[in-house]
Amino acid sequence: MQRPRRLRRTAALRRLTAEVTVAPANLVQPLFVADGITEPEPVPSMPGVVRHTVDSLVEAVDAAAAAGVGGVMLFGVPRERDATGSAALDPVGILNRGIEAAVTSAAGRLAVMSDLCLDEFTDHGHCGVLDDNGNVDNDRTLACYADLAVVQAGAGADILGLSGMMDGQVGVVRAALDDAGFIDTALLAYTAKYTSAWYGPFREAVDSQLQGDRATYQQDPANRREAVRELLLDLDEGADIVMVKPASTYQDVIADLAAVSDRPVWAYQVSGEYAAIEAAAANGWLDRDALMFESVLGLRRAGADGVLTYWATELAQRLQ
Repeated sequence: MQRPRRLRRTAALRRLTAEVTVAPANLVQPLFVADGITEPEPVPSMPGVVRHTVDSLVEAVDAAAAAGVGGVMLFGVPRERDATGSAALDPVGILNRGIEAAVTSAAGRLAVMSDLCLDEFTDHGHCGVLDDNGNVDNDRTLACYADLAVVQAGAGADILGLSGMMDGQVGVVRAALDDAGFIDTALLAYTAKYTSAWYGPFREAVDSQLQGDRATYQQDPANRREAVRELLLDLDEGADIVMVKPASTYQDVIADLAAVSDRPVWAYQVSGEYAAIEAAAANGWLDRDALMFESVLGLRRAGADGVLTYWATELAQRLQ
């Protein structure tokens, strides 16, 4: 008789023969930094998550670095918004001040990443500028992204997260960075970012002004092969890392991209995924700590080299 259970008999044997592991360096902590606040503000739909001041952001980055987390991803929450998201381009705007502060706090212990998009900064909540018919103008938006990339790289970001899902965004941003002398700034392409109901709590966190939806530029949840097409385009345009977002309900896509990509594949365990587990655990229906680990392990098993998760720092501390 074959006895696979032999290698499951003890915790030591299970650890020794594990096919996939989770280490602090595999994790990225998303962080929100808000303008016009004097102390951290809790996000009601995301227990344990706050909108940071610049000072508390510094403390959060230091805690993540001390825990061995691989990186932090910064999102800015401005006081004022307009149709073109001009506050995102302000070198002393909230996100760019946050980048500078995070880089100083990290002191090379982790990678500082920034969200390169306009949705937090526009008064309509879309990821780009709109045309006369109210649709996102892809090519005008690309010009904004190019300028935004140079500003964020100038603030010191190690990696720029291209989350807008505009066609051609990776190539345009890469060219802009190279022309400005930022040849070492890396690009994280949100290659397969799906139109999803999992994003709800995030929109509360950044006080999103979204009107309508993003179905015309984010990927259709019904489509799997399309993600590989997006991947090949991003790789050809110069992406250094590619990502799938959301994560838990798109593990097939993670696996597909991991099978093809010659560059790191990441997954973003988004706000709704985090909030769902936190809410169920608060009601006593699920084991929070066990699922925190299992949910991330599942993404690693699917093929994710790195995982953005709101548990990153806590999970890294536990793994230590």
